[in-house]
Amino acid sequence: MNGDFKDFADIPTTTLADVLGGAQVMDIGLRPLWTGMPRFAGPAFTVRCPPGDNLMLHAAIYRAEPGSVIVVESGDLDHALAGGNVCAVAQRRGVAAFVADGLIRDLGEVRELGFPVVARGVIPIPAAKKQLGTHGAPVRCGGVLVAVGDIVVADEEGVVVVPAAERAGALEAARAKLAKEAAETLDDWEAAHHARIEQSLAELGFTG
Repeated sequence: MNGDFKDFADIPTTTLADVLGGAQVMDIGLRPLWTGMPRFAGPAFTVRCPPGDNLMLHAAIYRAEPGSVIVVESGDLDHALAGGNVCAVAQRRGVAAFVADGLIRDLGEVRELGFPVVARGVIPIPAAKKQLGTHGAPVRCGGVLVAVGDIVVADEEGVVVVPAAERAGALEAARAKLAKEAAETLDDWEAAHHARIEQSLAELGFTG
């Protein structure tokens, strides 16, 4: 596995959204499930679970390489995809995080573990383990198409997917943007911002 995904852990999702555009940002329904969750970044291990079933996610924790972010397409808002023990074993085996288009349970245990989970919420009802889904196929999570090897970056602002083919360019552009911002004082930013806003207002005919 190419280790350069670790470089993305230093890049805020806001910067990546600026560089890549909104199409690579998961919808606002997918949020960190515990306060203070650290930013994480890793290559996607993709999972598709049929509604009401979590077998393929539970199998994925034994198949995903260390450092992977397990990304789950489910869409089921009636059953939990995982609970405390699954998250604990995933963490012990080196999985970086779960990003699940669905629900989990045992949130208190997950929070105590410090295991990062981004999902739509929690519910105490467990799913079944009777149906096959997929591992490794492209999935749609939070409205974004995710393929194996794409880099998933998440923090308190949201989740951004960096397509594998764009990872080098996105990293370079993000670092350049951060460097430029770091060199700019608030006075500099305010002056440029004020001029830009006034120009936009004038172009639209605003005279107030």
